[in-house]
Amino acid sequence: MLVSREKEQLEKLERELNLKQLQIKSLLAITQAINDNVSASGLFNMYKSFISWEMGIHTMALFVKDEVSWDCVAESNVEDSLLSGGAEKMLLQYSRLHTIKSTDPEALQDFDIIIPVYHKETPIAYSLIGGIKEQEDIYNKIQFITTITNIIAVAIENKRLFKQQIAQESMKREMELASTVQKMLIPDFLPSGEGYELASIYQPHSNVGGDYFDFIQYDPQRFAFCIADISGKGVAAALLMANFQANLRSLIYQYRDLETFVLALNEAVYRITKSDKFITLFVAEINLKTRELKYINAGHFPPFIINSGKIKRLEKGCTIIGAFDQLPNIEMGCEKLSQEGLILTFTDGLTDLKSPSGEYFEEGKIERFVQNNHHLTATEFNDTLLNELEEFRGNQDYPDDIAVLTCKYF
Repeated sequence: MLVSREKEQLEKLERELNLKQLQIKSLLAITQAINDNVSASGLFNMYKSFISWEMGIHTMALFVKDEVSWDCVAESNVEDSLLSGGAEKMLLQYSRLHTIKSTDPEALQDFDIIIPVYHKETPIAYSLIGGIKEQEDIYNKIQFITTITNIIAVAIENKRLFKQQIAQESMKREMELASTVQKMLIPDFLPSGEGYELASIYQPHSNVGGDYFDFIQYDPQRFAFCIADISGKGVAAALLMANFQANLRSLIYQYRDLETFVLALNEAVYRITKSDKFITLFVAEINLKTRELKYINAGHFPPFIINSGKIKRLEKGCTIIGAFDQLPNIEMGCEKLSQEGLILTFTDGLTDLKSPSGEYFEEGKIERFVQNNHHLTATEFNDTLLNELEEFRGNQDYPDDIAVLTCKYF
């Protein structure tokens, strides 16, 4: 009898030793795989193999959280109902190692234990293990399965966080590049001459949009100016803006009438974008000698002009630039200029601005501002407008780029 008990104890010790050796071997293999930067799918396969084959677990499922949802990344002998979605609603209630009871959800009854893995206070993985109650040395096995689950889950979370960091750094570099390109293209100086003054406001947003304005001098009494909003954000918008500027400055000297210029500009933009991107544009030409304004509004927010004391919108033109290979129709607007007046052009970031109470800086406010301040110089007008915008928005961020180009003629 004594020999039999000693034999049983010896066999038990031998089994425990074999299990420890297996655990150490598996732990080393998984650690080495992590150090070798094995893919997430590779680590999940190793986990499944370890649980199913080396630990002899019949039923298992590993749920891991990605950016937006929970997914079953490794499973063995699991009902489809648990894999079809919604498992996280059952699992999120468990924050500690949990033994499945008859009062737990029906979908969990094929399992014996739930092993949650947390990163700080956030759950990142759940391992469901079934068929372990019948095995020997349950406590030791559960402890080691918990250890391996934590190692795998934390490694996957670190991979996710590292990818997220790389993506954020890449986006940051992209935005810095886009911002640099945009600053190079936006003129930091606007001229004034005998009979006119131009002034601008430019408030870039962190997303780096496509607001653009420019000025072209033909002779001392004849000049053109434009404001545009290029669809998209980041480098794509900045590159399109650079191409747009190159085409604009080239074509506007080739075609002295605005209609032909806008038709040619549309064709040039469409060749590049194939209607995937588009541009709203307002372009105007002022001849101080003849006191004449010619303009085309290509889908842009209609500017305000106050002329002979009367205010109106400059709406004539055509559809947006780059949406069609040929513009379906185009109409040039003309205005006879009085001795003194003001033109206010802007992008839609101005009307998107909100106050802390949720009120927008809408068109009526802009019109009243023009009526009350058109007597100022262009620079004074813009300074007063910027002060009003700052007061209006309070502690609210600018929702988008804001570009304003003001032309005062006299």
